[in-house]
Amino acid sequence: MPLGPWKKKNKSTKEHLVDNEEVSGGHAGAGSPGKSAVNGAGLPPPPASLRPKLVFHTQLAHGSPTGRIEGFSNVKELYSKIAEAFKISPPEILFCTLNTHKIDMDKLLGGQIGLEDFIFAHIKGIKKEVEVYKSEDALGLTITDNGAGYAFIKRIKDGSVVDGVKVICVGDHIECINGRNIVGTRHYEVARMLKDLPRDRPFTLKLVEPMKAFEMLEPRSKGAKPASDNKIGTGKGTLRLRSKGPATVEDEPTEFEEKAVKKVDDLLESYMGIRDTELAATMVEVGRDKNNPDEFAMALDETLGDFAFPDEFVFDVWGAIGDAKQGRF
Repeated sequence: MPLGPWKKKNKSTKEHLVDNEEVSGGHAGAGSPGKSAVNGAGLPPPPASLRPKLVFHTQLAHGSPTGRIEGFSNVKELYSKIAEAFKISPPEILFCTLNTHKIDMDKLLGGQIGLEDFIFAHIKGIKKEVEVYKSEDALGLTITDNGAGYAFIKRIKDGSVVDGVKVICVGDHIECINGRNIVGTRHYEVARMLKDLPRDRPFTLKLVEPMKAFEMLEPRSKGAKPASDNKIGTGKGTLRLRSKGPATVEDEPTEFEEKAVKKVDDLLESYMGIRDTELAATMVEVGRDKNNPDEFAMALDETLGDFAFPDEFVFDVWGAIGDAKQGRF
């Protein structure tokens, strides 16, 4: 385990859209679910016949007709399907929420979608530039990303440096830091860049906020509370999306999985300033059958080569998984 700090066209959309369709009509599509082929580094997309035979309903969060999408294996493909349905470009989509059009970080789409969940896509709205004076080492931001190259703000800590800058809001995509474009930079790198900014100096952020309908204009949200992050899934099963490998249809998470993922996600925020339920779920999956921390560390290194986690973090994650196994949460 490495030591040191963490690093690193189709037919017209008319056939995809359904006017005045009930939101509660989201359902699993016909046909038995199957696995998709890997769509990882440099490999072609898996054939449609191998993708899960599921249909999901979707809308643009600021208002739109209802669309139907299917045949996606990961978040990037999901965004492409939504963009195709609504005749927009995939990069216009900042993130998605499940079963609410609001910018609710409790309902953020992560690595799993309930088979009866309704998907709301939040697209780019107003751009803004703001100067922040870093008077403390910690800015009070928690960063996550959309799985397709955009880092955005998931939480703002009360009383923090950023909390005093009222133009910065939960859900804002961070596009530039001090003039440096960071689109395509992973959330853990963005969190480190913000942490490494010198204290007692100003810095500049270029942000893009999600487009809002008139009825969505409300007081700024501080984001989800840690105790309820990403409690998702209204259906009797979930579609598990993975950045590498096939999407799979799984049963609802067990109590062990929910508690362990929640705890690991909390540790990610504490150590790295990010929240990422897909990453947390992968770590739990990797560690559940390992016999000791060394085995776990080696497996993490093999599975998550993009990260180099601090030793203390690895030990704490190992302990959290063990506690969940023993029901000590």
